[in-house]
Amino acid sequence: MVAVHGPIVVGADGSEGAARAVRWAAAEADSRSVPLHVVNATALDTWGHLPSEPVARSVLDEGLAVVNDAVAQAEKEAPGIRVTARVSRDAAAEALLDAAGSDGLVVVGSRGAGGFPALLLGSVGLRVAACAQAPVVVVRGESEPAATGVVLVAVRDARDLDVLRFAAETAKRRRAALHVLSVYSYHQYAGSMVPVLGDLAEVAEEQAASVARLVRPVSDAFPDLPVTTEAARAHSLAGAVVDATARADLLVVGAHRPAHAPGKPLGRFVHVVLHHAHCPVAVVPIA
Repeated sequence: MVAVHGPIVVGADGSEGAARAVRWAAAEADSRSVPLHVVNATALDTWGHLPSEPVARSVLDEGLAVVNDAVAQAEKEAPGIRVTARVSRDAAAEALLDAAGSDGLVVVGSRGAGGFPALLLGSVGLRVAACAQAPVVVVRGESEPAATGVVLVAVRDARDLDVLRFAAETAKRRRAALHVLSVYSYHQYAGSMVPVLGDLAEVAEEQAASVARLVRPVSDAFPDLPVTTEAARAHSLAGAVVDATARADLLVVGAHRPAHAPGKPLGRFVHVVLHHAHCPVAVVPIA
């Protein structure tokens, strides 16, 4: 099972997107009873030339002001949590990944500026999600969303069991309900031909039964957790999941990354939900 024993690590750059991420991360650290670590990355060591001492000092001082503001935001959001902060000379993604290690949790905003240049999905956010050994949360959606009391998890098969367990533990901690969504299309069942109309009901029943089998051990492990399941047919798997995020506080998905793939790319499905989900998205790494 994917467990978070280390700190919650959040990127701060002074933008509103990062501020939302800091607030989300503070609440998460409080609920997990773990420290919060705020990081501002200046990327000084990646510059094409060595900056002069006055320039470097100015950049570092600005970073310090940013993390001090973020610490104040975090302590206001969750009084009593333990907060540490660091201004890093590394690039943004590397600074966050190094701070989280393999047992932390990284939180980033969906937009950024300042100390995290161009913190957009497609750059820093996607790189962190693609390379992290630990779960990553991209804080998306409305700035002040109405709580739904639902954690949504998208699953496909038994390879997503750890993702499902992570989502169940998260829902239990939040005192939320867990909604398990499996989206399929008839094309995935096609060999030499798409199933004939007489088989359509059988395919739907098979999909529902598969989801029930996957959920059963998790329901047994979390007997007091309200769990609902849904096997939905759709032409666009990612589109159906994105639509469902409008009714959730958090989406949990797995990142199936080949061990030796260059750059450890994320699949198209994860790319789409990270760009378009209506709520924060937790990406859980799967070997």
